[in-house]
Amino acid sequence: MSNKTIEMFKIRQVLRLYADGRGSKFISKTTGIARNTIKKYLLQFVELRLTIEGVEAMSDRQLATALLLEKPKIESNRTLELEQLLPDLATRLKKRGVTKQMVYAYYVSQCSNGFKHSAFLERLNAYMGMSKPSMRVPHKVGDKLFIDFTGKKLQVVDKQSGEVQEVEVFVAILGCSQLTYVTAVPSQKKEDFILACERALHFYGGVPEVIVPDNLKSAVKKASRYEAELNDSFAAFAAHYNTYVFPARAYKPKDKALVEGAVKIIYTSIFTKIDEKVYTSLEALNGDIFFYLAAHNNTLLTGCDYSRLQQFEQLEKNVLKPLNKYPYDPMITKMATVGKTGYVTAEYRYYSVPYKFIGKKVKLMYNRTKVEAYNDHEIIAVHVRQYGKEKYIQNEDHLASWHRYPIEWNPEKFIADAASIDASVAEYIKKVLSRSEYPEKNYRACQGIINYKKRVGDIRLINACKRADSFNVYNFGIIERILKSKADSIPLDDELPAPGGGSNMPLHDNIRGEDYYQ
Repeated sequence: MSNKTIEMFKIRQVLRLYADGRGSKFISKTTGIARNTIKKYLLQFVELRLTIEGVEAMSDRQLATALLLEKPKIESNRTLELEQLLPDLATRLKKRGVTKQMVYAYYVSQCSNGFKHSAFLERLNAYMGMSKPSMRVPHKVGDKLFIDFTGKKLQVVDKQSGEVQEVEVFVAILGCSQLTYVTAVPSQKKEDFILACERALHFYGGVPEVIVPDNLKSAVKKASRYEAELNDSFAAFAAHYNTYVFPARAYKPKDKALVEGAVKIIYTSIFTKIDEKVYTSLEALNGDIFFYLAAHNNTLLTGCDYSRLQQFEQLEKNVLKPLNKYPYDPMITKMATVGKTGYVTAEYRYYSVPYKFIGKKVKLMYNRTKVEAYNDHEIIAVHVRQYGKEKYIQNEDHLASWHRYPIEWNPEKFIADAASIDASVAEYIKKVLSRSEYPEKNYRACQGIINYKKRVGDIRLINACKRADSFNVYNFGIIERILKSKADSIPLDDELPAPGGGSNMPLHDNIRGEDYYQ
């Protein structure tokens, strides 16, 4: 019984009964405390000359101290030494690359008779927790919408090529009701990020007072501990929907702890189910995400008899500000000089404009679906915005005639052009095209050969192709040499006249004959 702690209210009851004239036997029976224990308390009460009025005026701590129930704590020297070192040790631990083991080694070098490793860590962790306490922030109704991208990505597989494309997953959560929104987008670029934010607002059916993003580049131009600078596109989006943006402090996940926690839950409630299937389109992926999201929002909160959706409908739905009736269409505007090849640049892609604007400055306006080029307020080119591997997006109508022609090159074209001259030229061109060379190199050779028609005429070109064919050589260079040397005018062997066939060669004595060489 002596080792069992007696509650202070029972000790007060003992002293009150004693003050009323009750004996130890009655007090023991009434309180259930052993008589010997009661006698010890009463003896201390008498020796200290306490009164029941004085006891009633004391706090539990004061009464325990008076009755010697709590002995004053005497701090050991090693405890005092550690307490003096703790601020310095915590500062050392914040430095890059410094571990707790290294801090403990430093502590041992300063205090040889100090605490063991586990006792040291217990006190260090306690001090670190006390030095930076966390505050629970109450969330007002309709006040904040926390947004973030998940660290893990999902995948979409291309039907044709089988190529796997990773897509980003956007998460938003209202502070008060914790109603969550999730969608997959192609990237974290400004256009996709703003589109995801807009979808979230339409999902909630209203606008909160503040949107709290992370310090990602799609939202923040320059991060700051006190007042971050937003990029123009996201600032315009917030103004369009009559809300404010208050980015979380960099490297301070506690500022958006709610969405950080939501991401972890989404991994369990949605990602585990999505990973079981293969998706060939972003639309199909988002369809399943929305299905599992509905189940997540309708699940009862831990320890509660209501879900996130029920809490939203009761508390926040009617408090959110109304949506802008017009969708936000962010058009990015920039001035660009048309390059010598007839292209302008928009987000690492090159879009063609009519060749007559080469070297001029044009206004470029683009959003996530289209790219437009203007000259003096007149639209000169429109393209569908591209995101794939293709970097050059071209409209053939924009090219000059001498540029457009090479684009139309193909084997059928060259064979047809050659056939219009002669069948022998067409046969020669076919053999040039059949070479094991890069196709464009063969096309250029064919083009050069056929272009000789304008310079030397059909007959000479036909004869040159026949002579080159007799040599079994098929390239532009042999045709060029034959024509320059006028070898095309020399008859081929099968075209020479038969012996005695009336040659026009004159006879004279200067002919040595075959006997001369014997």
